[in-house]
Amino acid sequence: MAITALTFDLDDTLWDNRPVLERAEAGHYQWLSDALADSSPEVGHAFITHYPLHAYQQHRLDVARRFPLKRGDFTWVRERALFEMVEAYGLPRLRARLWAAHAIAHFLDLRHDLTPYPGVVAMLDTLRQRYRIAAITNGNADLKRLDLAEHFSAMIAAGELHAPKPDPRAFLAALARLGAQPSQGLHVGDSWREDVLPAQRLGMQVAWIDAKNEAPHDLPPGVHRLTHVRELPALLTRLTS
Repeated sequence: MAITALTFDLDDTLWDNRPVLERAEAGHYQWLSDALADSSPEVGHAFITHYPLHAYQQHRLDVARRFPLKRGDFTWVRERALFEMVEAYGLPRLRARLWAAHAIAHFLDLRHDLTPYPGVVAMLDTLRQRYRIAAITNGNADLKRLDLAEHFSAMIAAGELHAPKPDPRAFLAALARLGAQPSQGLHVGDSWREDVLPAQRLGMQVAWIDAKNEAPHDLPPGVHRLTHVRELPALLTRLTS
């Protein structure tokens, strides 16, 4: 059956996400510590000194364990962890909630300060002339905050649906919004576990962005290895010719 729909992972598929998250992680946490020092001098010690960044990262893991249904909603987990830590730092509960919300807003601003790989925008602009396109992400990138949004007919924030990849429901939701059957879809992603295996098991074709050269000797049927997303148009030409 002909391919009519494309679904894309976002982080590390359409842009290099590691430097984006590193900058956002450190930036919003330092911002919160500085803001608390200015607004709550009575506490007497810097938030980031009392709770170093690694303590925040560890506390997020604890929050995810305590709230398993929310573990895929990374924004919620981050905000909950910050709220609990700011309250433990000595602020009243309402003020702690407000500061956590402000810090997460700052994190999301930094998190969306990103640049797609060269050629991605032009590639998507060409592909959308022939295919319907959706995004499926476990992360908290919001396409509505990016210039890429106009290229996508649907956006599935899998964690917020409590069905993070590799849960097949995220893929089925995207295909339903695109009006396609799995056999008409091709998924593009960089994770073997979260992108390749669930999409292939549903009967989709898969373009695996194997940037780390982790390919096994034998790929499952319908899985096509690429080293970069810029190779996708050539793959589609081969599959549809």
